Amino acid sequence: AVPTAVRTAAFAGFGVAAVAGLALVALSGRWWLVVLGAACIVAAWFYTGGRRPYGYAGLGELAVFVFFGPVAVLGTQYVLTGRLSGAGVAAAAAVGALSAAVLVSNNLRDIRTDTAAGKRTLAVQLGDRRTRVLYAALSAVPFVVTVGLAPAAPAVLPALIAAALVLPAVRRVLRGCTGCELIAVLRDTGLAMLVWASATAIGLGIGQVGPVG
Repeated sequence: AVPTAVRTAAFAGFGVAAVAGLALVALSGRWWLVVLGAACIVAAWFYTGGRRPYGYAGLGELAVFVFFGPVAVLGTQYVLTGRLSGAGVAAAAAVGALSAAVLVSNNLRDIRTDTAAGKRTLAVQLGDRRTRVLYAALSAVPFVVTVGLAPAAPAVLPALIAAALVLPAVRRVLRGCTGCELIAVLRDTGLAMLVWASATAIGLGIGQVGPVG
């Protein structure tokens, strides 16, 4: 894509997010969310923007975990309910892990080209084999969380069906798939996150797991 078009699309996205965020702040009365929203925009911009993009310095997966997991999930829970829960923290870790797994699989595919371009992504730093192991480990987190939540909220168990999507992807990655084959891994990991998150949200709603403390 043309750089100017990408920049325009990015600013348009930031603008829409800012307007939606300010509306949410006005409705909820929680003005500290402005700071959190600004941090999200800054993190999104400097992922690949600026003179030293942190996404090319091995910190992309950490940022994705934090902002797609705890920030998004716990932020949403707090705005909607005014409290946090142990189940929310666990779900945030699971969503963050799967989100990071999507990025790991993408960067696994690009190790060769990123190395040639001087991009020091986490996959480049870890190397092919360890990146594949990292993908498998991150993909397992949601299912560990489901098992952990089940005694208090058995209704979350249907979330395990997401394993039908992620297990074939993990097998392909561990068997050494490359190139275009990893596009299917990206797709299946994203779909697994959608299925897991939806089923878990419904299950927790039914189970009414209480707040920490």
